[in-house]
Amino acid sequence: MKLKGLLSTAVAIATGLIVLVGYFVEIPILVNLRITILNWVILLAAVALFVGLFNLLAVHADKIRNKQKGGIYSLVLIFSLLTTLILGLWLRPDHALMALIFNAIQLPVETSLMAMLVVTLTYASIRLLRRRNNLISIIFLVTALLILLGTAPLPFVGYVPILSDLIRPFIAQVLAAAGARGILIGVALGSLTTGLRVLFGADRPYSSDPSRGGK
Repeated sequence: MKLKGLLSTAVAIATGLIVLVGYFVEIPILVNLRITILNWVILLAAVALFVGLFNLLAVHADKIRNKQKGGIYSLVLIFSLLTTLILGLWLRPDHALMALIFNAIQLPVETSLMAMLVVTLTYASIRLLRRRNNLISIIFLVTALLILLGTAPLPFVGYVPILSDLIRPFIAQVLAAAGARGILIGVALGSLTTGLRVLFGADRPYSSDPSRGGK
């Protein structure tokens, strides 16, 4: 088991170093190795996607077989998934029928979910203001209302220029973008730290030893 752990650690560290150095040093053999490793990763990700797809089908097929509650939704999911998969493989994703399926089914569903999300966030902000009457709750509610009023036309009034042309772009493109970039920078730094710990062998998520980060 120790030899197996050392081997997996050596492979992980070597792979990470090859990919990392291949980005900064233009040595043909390193560049080719980096491209090969990344192609392997893409292939493994595709295989993992298919495994997850088959697992989804198996779980919902068991729900239908055992006549559990909500089995009709599982039947609709399996039928829609298999129909879309077969048509996509047969006609290719750029076919007009596939575009029609997306525009007539997927797009309206996503639009409805986004509309429900707006209403849910507004209602949640109102409930939050009732339970925690502080500055953060007020800012959250006011921001949600300003974005909502600046995006959707008002009845009998239409778009309010100061909301749609000034306030909403400032909130979305300045305040929200700055916060999102701060979060992305934090995620990048955390990912970099985790990657360095894996490269140096401090964390071993691939190990079978629970004390070394494995399961």
